[in-house]
Amino acid sequence: MALLVKNGRIVTATDDYTADIFCAGEQITAIGPGLSAPADAEVIDAAGKLVFPGFIDPHVHIYLPFMGTFAKDDYESASRAALVGGTTTLIEMICPARDDEPWEAYQLWRSKAADKAAVDYSFHMGVTRFDDRSAEQLRRIVDDGVASFKVFLAYRGALGVNDEELYRTLALAKQLGVIVTAHCENETLVAQRQAELLAAGHSGPEFHEPSRPTVVEAEGVHHLMTFAELTGASTYIVHTSCEEAIREAVAARARGVQVWIETVAPYLVLDRSFAERGEFEGAKYVMSPPLRERRHQDSLWINLRNRTISTIATDHAPFDFVGQKDMGRSDFTKIPNGIPSLEHRVNIAYTYGVQRGRFDLHTLVDACSTQAARLFGLYPRKGTIQVGSDADLVIFDPEYRGKLSAATQLMDVDYCAFEGMEIEGRPSVVTVRGEIQARDGDFVGTLGCGEQLRRAPTHF
Repeated sequence: MALLVKNGRIVTATDDYTADIFCAGEQITAIGPGLSAPADAEVIDAAGKLVFPGFIDPHVHIYLPFMGTFAKDDYESASRAALVGGTTTLIEMICPARDDEPWEAYQLWRSKAADKAAVDYSFHMGVTRFDDRSAEQLRRIVDDGVASFKVFLAYRGALGVNDEELYRTLALAKQLGVIVTAHCENETLVAQRQAELLAAGHSGPEFHEPSRPTVVEAEGVHHLMTFAELTGASTYIVHTSCEEAIREAVAARARGVQVWIETVAPYLVLDRSFAERGEFEGAKYVMSPPLRERRHQDSLWINLRNRTISTIATDHAPFDFVGQKDMGRSDFTKIPNGIPSLEHRVNIAYTYGVQRGRFDLHTLVDACSTQAARLFGLYPRKGTIQVGSDADLVIFDPEYRGKLSAATQLMDVDYCAFEGMEIEGRPSVVTVRGEIQARDGDFVGTLGCGEQLRRAPTHF
């Protein structure tokens, strides 16, 4: 069915104007004042509302075997949660075990989304082992439309790669023109500090951050930048939490290294005091890199405003407090890492970014949609509002007022990390390729209509 959105204030990464948008055949086909539509078209009056391009979360975990358990969401619950929060496209991290074959892992992750997703989706292919056999499979995966890799400089003995594997992965990425996303921490330092803390009897979740302080993250970034400089590969640092790590990336950028920086929603509004809550409540807030001292939030907001940080993602990794997080009740190193935030990212960025004057609407769109589309080979199909783009639209009600809560969220997890946090504004109507999928906090769409997106190497 055709769709006409009338009288909305259209905001992209660069433009701000009032007009109508007509959508047919899954795309935006006309933009302008006073557009008409066929009698059978759906018409939405967006007067008084903002109209954004569909938001893109470039860092999520939906299917995730991790630390002896599995993430709680599947593509049904994740789609519902993403869409009511205004996110219409997900890029999921494929995280195979070290002994897994890459092509088989790729097919497994694809099967988890097929026939369930109501969002469009793609993948970053995790490289947890690099040898001649895996290299050939990685080439095949790129040929199949996956234009990015993921490496871990952490989780020694599990997902992490050694330095030879890191070098060869980056060299292959350079050859293929794909970007390498990277979790940057020094795994040796983390392992040593964890052992020292546990030996001293420090086993609670409040010791997770001291086991991997900011200098450990910054050293991981420095390490990656050295390898990126030598290979010429394009890199993207995921879930950057602190000023020290940003400085390392900026210094490398000044030397000519192709590097982009991501932060994630939890770091913008939560700090390490949440992980220090008593009665083991702090376990809800264990993620890696950890939540930091509050002073780092100012640095993150400032670097988003000046576009030093390119994207706001989530690193969504949902684990129940009861039955999963409490696996680490006597040893913080066994707490499954992750803070569920897929549903709340855009509302948090709008409320605590735009509404608090920390950045403007253009930066919101750029950081939550456009930059991800540009970096990962989806622009201009995704990430903007123009004729020929997919009809992924978020009609946003700036007058809405509410609070975030586990009682109302759609993520399949037993707590809300942002419980009671006030939000000012939320998506009113969300479309994927012209089909209405969410209205006023409710999923009203069709599961299984999401498509895997083919992405071409960007050749930065």
